[in-house]
Amino acid sequence: MQVVKTVADLRQQINSLKKQGNKIVLVPTMGNLHAGHLALMKHAHRCGDRVVCSIFVNALQFDRSEDLQAYPRTPEQDLAALEDENVDLVFMPAHEEVYAEEHKPKQDIPKHALNEQLCGKYRPGFFDGIVEVVARLFHIINPDVAVFGEKDYQQLIIIKRLVQDMGFPILIESVATQREEDGLAYSSRNSYLSLNERVQAKQIYETLLVVKTQLEAGSQDFVAIEKQAMDQLAKAGFRPDYVAIRNAKGLESASYGTDFIVILVAAWLGKARLIDNLLLQKR
Repeated sequence: MQVVKTVADLRQQINSLKKQGNKIVLVPTMGNLHAGHLALMKHAHRCGDRVVCSIFVNALQFDRSEDLQAYPRTPEQDLAALEDENVDLVFMPAHEEVYAEEHKPKQDIPKHALNEQLCGKYRPGFFDGIVEVVARLFHIINPDVAVFGEKDYQQLIIIKRLVQDMGFPILIESVATQREEDGLAYSSRNSYLSLNERVQAKQIYETLLVVKTQLEAGSQDFVAIEKQAMDQLAKAGFRPDYVAIRNAKGLESASYGTDFIVILVAAWLGKARLIDNLLLQKR
């Protein structure tokens, strides 16, 4: 496994791999890797010949400086885990390396209203920071495939739109949310939870299951279902930002006739802001 820290070294390695006819698969991360990330690496191996993982804590997507400083960084453990997953190349750049002017895509990145909805409403500028760094990584690495998790579902839809808008010749692959035994989705921010909060946290997933059951039973009052779920979370000690029932294809408002639905939730528990979702495909 090669570890590089500069764009020049990275491109040298990528060019060499491509000259050998290898299909390059990128898995972008911010490090502090957990089982969810490792599932992405496993899937990446099925999508191409060589797997590249980036570890870069992107300052532009944090809305508070203290959140950026508190984000857990575990580079030694991350590299050991990536070695075990047979990752071929790891890119660990400094901020100045990624955001150098010459690494900016020539085409301006379009902005969409979706960036300001759901999580974007509560974290202004968050998705603008994500699309900026992802566009730069795509421009720098030029992978054939990029792999993202479905846990960050709004991010996944926004990145798919970015690829379409910018004309990147990159296939976006997604991997289902990975969960702990009690249903809590793996997340780097789970480390912010106290022991008692960790026990409570499973109610996020339980709430999603209740909403899914209501929809499968034919309930049509989506607004009432969302409010009921919000109230349940609040009574359980959460500070919910939203529970939303949306069209899974583009995150537009869903109706009873929508055949592919995603139920999304974001809620604070102590210092941790937890997000999760469930997909519902109607037959």
